[in-house]
Amino acid sequence: MVPDLFADASHYRDAFALGLERLLENDQLGAFILVLANASYDEALWQRLWPRLNHRFQELGDELTEALHHGRRLDHPEDDLLVFLKLLVLGLNRVALTRHRHAGPWELQFNPARALRPARMSNAVVERLQAPFDEGGFHFNRPFLQAERIWEGELGDHTLRLFYNKFPFAPLHTLLVPEPEARRPQYLDRATHELAWRLLEEIGARLPGSGLGYNSRGAYASVNHLHLQFYSGKEEGYPIEDPRWRHNGGAEHWPLPVERFGSVKEAWQRIETLHAANCAYNLLYRPGRLYLTPRTLQGSYRHSDWTGGFAWAEVAGCITLSCEADFEALGETEIARELARLAPDLGRAGETREGAQSPSRSSAGS
Repeated sequence: MVPDLFADASHYRDAFALGLERLLENDQLGAFILVLANASYDEALWQRLWPRLNHRFQELGDELTEALHHGRRLDHPEDDLLVFLKLLVLGLNRVALTRHRHAGPWELQFNPARALRPARMSNAVVERLQAPFDEGGFHFNRPFLQAERIWEGELGDHTLRLFYNKFPFAPLHTLLVPEPEARRPQYLDRATHELAWRLLEEIGARLPGSGLGYNSRGAYASVNHLHLQFYSGKEEGYPIEDPRWRHNGGAEHWPLPVERFGSVKEAWQRIETLHAANCAYNLLYRPGRLYLTPRTLQGSYRHSDWTGGFAWAEVAGCITLSCEADFEALGETEIARELARLAPDLGRAGETREGAQSPSRSSAGS
């Protein structure tokens, strides 16, 4: 049974916006930062929320200044405090709406709010796909994060929590955490893979342009707590979905090895080979299909200065930039070259199967 939240696109968007409005009443800096970043990604949300955002910014700034003046303890997470202090220095008017353009087949977005984001695991050198869950580290069960939850419910035998993405780079961007109380690290298991596939099969027609992204550990996952990234309303799809590419039956080569699956079972078998080979990967789930991209582990190569690293959306051809000059200047060749640098040694990770390089002939439910 489809949860009510996903009944249709209008219902989902309204629930998304209403949740942001409620968060503006929260007295935590993190809630304000989240609303600001989500509004700056979506022009309709920006128009709806800007007057209240501006007013709330002034209130929070005055409260923070007063607390510092009197030497009172600041009851905010350090990450949020640092981001808000950056905003005070910049001024709220310097946070611009996200802009988009294309360079050849690639999609670029200038997303100023992402420049404020804490790095967390993104700057780490990662050598293994699996690491134990760290109760003392950042994870989605932290009490202060519960205000950022949009929804919690059941799908089949699974308990799911859906959180806003604090610094979004996709439309109506959220974080889907299955069985959060199980405290599982960011290491995909078969049940979660099948859950992701089934969820999109059930809601794909109701919420056009919906998908799920996944970063393995070592593929720019920033939190070691099992989660996927849900988005909705991107009806044009990602560049990796374009029919021109060989993995979709076309003639052109994607700069990285990409495998497309139409079978949940075959896709899982391939993921298991990557786990066994300790090969990092990014996934893009769409209704009835999966794009799997094996890639080299983060920290094992030096990426270009214009990027903080390529995660699932960049690997799918959408490049997020927080520097306007880079956004204006970056060209098709530089992006293709950067993607190609991520190519792993597939001899170690298991050879890509010929059948996975073209659209799969297997049924989605097998």
